[in-house]
Amino acid sequence: MVIIQTDRFDIAQLTAQLQAGCAGRAGAYVHFIGTVRDFSPDAGSHSLYLEHYPGMCEREIQSLCTQAKQRWDILDTLVVHRVGELPLGDPIVFVGVASAHRTQAFRACEFLIDALKTRAPFWKRETLSSGRTFWVQQQAADATKAAEWDSPQAQAHAPDISQTR
Repeated sequence: MVIIQTDRFDIAQLTAQLQAGCAGRAGAYVHFIGTVRDFSPDAGSHSLYLEHYPGMCEREIQSLCTQAKQRWDILDTLVVHRVGELPLGDPIVFVGVASAHRTQAFRACEFLIDALKTRAPFWKRETLSSGRTFWVQQQAADATKAAEWDSPQAQAHAPDISQTR
């Protein structure tokens, strides 16, 4: 499931929602929660504004979830991403993955957050404490990390899930 919203999300509620959908089948739940951090420690960040392309954004994230299900033996995914003006420390994104095995859940969750940072149509505008604003550029390290998932080594890597219990 993919949800884009402006409101703050409840991590415990999202965790319970993912667990309820996989009750009795999942042995592992992995979650990633991203928060607004100070991007400009020299100038002091005030907030981060996130824009998205409605409809297209949800479809792209759902496509990433489908790819994760095809690559790893996972049961379900839940991605919640916020948009709008977010103050420092506020949660931005929740990525949850359920699987019978921890290795599969960890890999799928890491893939999803790496791919979200580079493929989902979000734009970020930072506001500094001084009031100055600027659009945040994609980091080269994020693009490199996301590209690693498309490498032949990553494509060929399929762990023996019988050994991950």
